[in-house]
Amino acid sequence: MTITTGTLRLAPPAARSLTVLGAALTVVSPFLAWTWTARFPGNLTVHGYPGGSQLLTLVTGLLAALFTAAALGVRGGRALAPAGAVRALRAASLAALTATWVTVVAIAVTLGGIVNVEPGGWLALLATALLAVGAHGLADDTVDSPAPARTLPAAAEIAVITAVFLAGMYVLTFGITTESAEEFLAFLPAAGLAVRALAVSGLGARFSRINSRHRTASAVAALAAALVFPFTQTTGQYMAIADNILVFAAVALGLNIVVGLVGLLDLGYVAFLGTGAYTAALVSGSTFSTLDVGPWPFWATALLGMAVSLVAGILIGAPTLRLHGDYLAIVTLGFGEIFRITVNNLDGTSGPSLTNGPNGINSVPNLTVLGFDFGEPHTVLGVEFGRFANYYLLLLAVIAVIVFVYARAGDSRIGRAWIALREDEKAATAMGIEGFRFKLLAFGLGASLAGLAGTVMAHLQTNAVPENYKFADTAPPNSAFLLAAVVLGGMGTVSGPLVGAALLYLIPAKFEFFSQYQMMLFGLALIIMMRFRPEGLVPDRKHRLEFHDEEVARAEGRRAAAEATA
Repeated sequence: MTITTGTLRLAPPAARSLTVLGAALTVVSPFLAWTWTARFPGNLTVHGYPGGSQLLTLVTGLLAALFTAAALGVRGGRALAPAGAVRALRAASLAALTATWVTVVAIAVTLGGIVNVEPGGWLALLATALLAVGAHGLADDTVDSPAPARTLPAAAEIAVITAVFLAGMYVLTFGITTESAEEFLAFLPAAGLAVRALAVSGLGARFSRINSRHRTASAVAALAAALVFPFTQTTGQYMAIADNILVFAAVALGLNIVVGLVGLLDLGYVAFLGTGAYTAALVSGSTFSTLDVGPWPFWATALLGMAVSLVAGILIGAPTLRLHGDYLAIVTLGFGEIFRITVNNLDGTSGPSLTNGPNGINSVPNLTVLGFDFGEPHTVLGVEFGRFANYYLLLLAVIAVIVFVYARAGDSRIGRAWIALREDEKAATAMGIEGFRFKLLAFGLGASLAGLAGTVMAHLQTNAVPENYKFADTAPPNSAFLLAAVVLGGMGTVSGPLVGAALLYLIPAKFEFFSQYQMMLFGLALIIMMRFRPEGLVPDRKHRLEFHDEEVARAEGRRAAAEATA
């Protein structure tokens, strides 16, 4: 007899059989050749050795197999999915399905027909389809209140944290180093669905609890995992992408203070990045600098860039922060454009000679810190670090400083005042919080952090030109993409802007055709996000509850009913 056991109408034995068979074949299929020619990226022609996008099918297939074991009640399986295995299995099956079908379709399109797909590719298509159908035919086993996990020794929990961060860094490295748009197109949805599988299984919540008990160890583990990346690279091609992601992420973290903690809509934030970059370029000793100074040491340049950006933030914020909502957004948008037009006209003809106008300040020399020349190769633990790897290390230090400032400010009395203003400014004012002063402080702090990132960016890109600091452009950082990185990543969190910045930089960089349709696809992505996940990819707990209060209420009702029945 056929009964409704899941999102598809399948008899329970049939659903279980399809799931097991699909999971087994999915794991086997990457070990077969998917095409006959190495012209397709990743070399999918070898039997017994998965390569390229086949690795995505293998990893997501193994993940689905683990959740299959948990869903079928295999002993010890519940530990893999404390909140329920079926929803996690469905997400993992879709991850395998998208990675496999995107790859096989790309083989047919790129090479000129389905005749170029080998039997291994067809087996992979069938296997992932069977797995997805079977998974969606299983009955939902979601547990609203999972049993608390046994507390591990501190050393074991720190080891878990380190392993998770290393795995996350491996996934990010795989995404950065994908060699083609086809490979990245298979990677992106597969990675997202795999992360969702881990989240809905309850493992994400358990890791969050472990992480909250060892915040210092988590920060050290994250930094250590990030330090591994340069040791995996032999050329500067992908290191340059990583450097630009870190610059973008550093500025997005600064903006997160203004937008995420205080709730101020700033549409001209990229101007503060430009202020720091121009300040650094002017005192760098460049032959194109109009100031006969320098080169200044980096510590002095960084402090000067932060100070100038801080002053700019206060000068702009003092007369404008009494505005609210759309009015403040319009004023900050105007400030961003005024900055770009001003530096464009300080060429000695339209205005004073300071920035060389549209030509900007070029040939900014590489940094030298304590005798360490960032433009020269250096050998670290037997691995040669080139120019981009050197700047990667410096940018990691900048990110660490910004994260430290953000975390300390957010947990302080000032941070609590910012959050109170964000939630209800009138109520906060009635409680004695001076809104204007605290908002001006946030505006100035965010501006100074952007200025710090700008001082490094000028030396990394060896120039400071007006065209780099628009409101919207085909390549980040610009104000629109910075705001999107914060909103899409998750406002009010540290990891949210980092994730948003990485995605918004990688997607245009990997898809060559993307620049032609960037704004259209960008707007479409925003609409989809606001519809299905308005709190962002990595939200804090308060925003998650705020946007999903009905789901929380239903879960509480089911929990209360279960307790009453018991």
